[in-house]
Amino acid sequence: MTPEPAPALSVRHLRRAFGTHVVLDDLHLDVEPGTVFALLGPNGAGKTTLVRILATLSEPDGGTAHIFGHDTVTAADRVRELIGVTGQYAAVDGVLTGTENLRLTGRLLHLGKRETTRRSTDLLERFDLVAAADKPVASYSGGMRRRLDLAMSLMGRPRMVFLDEPTTGLDPRSRRDLWTAIRELAADGTTILLTTQYLEEADHLADRIAVLDGGRIVADGTPAELKGLITGGHIRFRFADSTLLAAAAQAVDAHAVSRAGVQLDPEQLVLQIPSDGSVAEIKLLLDSFAELGIAIEQLTVHTPDLDDVFFALTGQPNRTVAAA
Repeated sequence: MTPEPAPALSVRHLRRAFGTHVVLDDLHLDVEPGTVFALLGPNGAGKTTLVRILATLSEPDGGTAHIFGHDTVTAADRVRELIGVTGQYAAVDGVLTGTENLRLTGRLLHLGKRETTRRSTDLLERFDLVAAADKPVASYSGGMRRRLDLAMSLMGRPRMVFLDEPTTGLDPRSRRDLWTAIRELAADGTTILLTTQYLEEADHLADRIAVLDGGRIVADGTPAELKGLITGGHIRFRFADSTLLAAAAQAVDAHAVSRAGVQLDPEQLVLQIPSDGSVAEIKLLLDSFAELGIAIEQLTVHTPDLDDVFFALTGQPNRTVAAA
């Protein structure tokens, strides 16, 4: 039997406090190699504090964190050789050109002139920055700055990259461009830990997601698994008049399947029925209405998304968490 690979990141009993304020409280976390792991949480949940500890910029008050088996405290120098970090704000020099920023990074990493030039050229091409390579970074758009920032973090060819809210402040097109770069990076085998407040971003990029609240991981799983924790899916029917609405409500009441939780809104002429949104269930309801000659003006289907997960798990009442 082939043994399972060791985690790229392993966190055990991690704790960090500032005075009496506990930011990370007995935190446990594992990230598999070559995956994108997203960490969600409200402001102040401890996401950036965790990244700083993992990047060896801060030490925990207790517990351990290992990156590819190396302790972030006792083997900090080795850990730094294995990681790249892109923070919340682009760490680029606006006076220098894109090429000069990359070459400066190469010098700081002691890569040597030839290797620095080669890697700079490769990264400028990879992140579509060739045309702007010799222009001052001050003239770059926000999206270009973020792509350059990510390119700089890759100069050392890290095995793991920490992206701390990398798309904050970007327009939708620039955000999508950076998503593409992140997906390509993961496809090449780089392990990525992503912190974000954009739930759509986590849904698009992450293999697994952990929700951090009050210094603890309150949920951890694939996007589909997390969505499965939340009840609240429904089908919403709107009708042209109250007669059709009443007829539809009677049809649902007569349905063989229990319809506990059905909601009727006479003012909006809306009938809302709890549902998992499956095609079979929708077809069953539509066929039932059609047989009775009940015309539907509008139909919408809502299934739990990461917004519902976030609100339900971070202490903001919105949805109900299903029993595990």
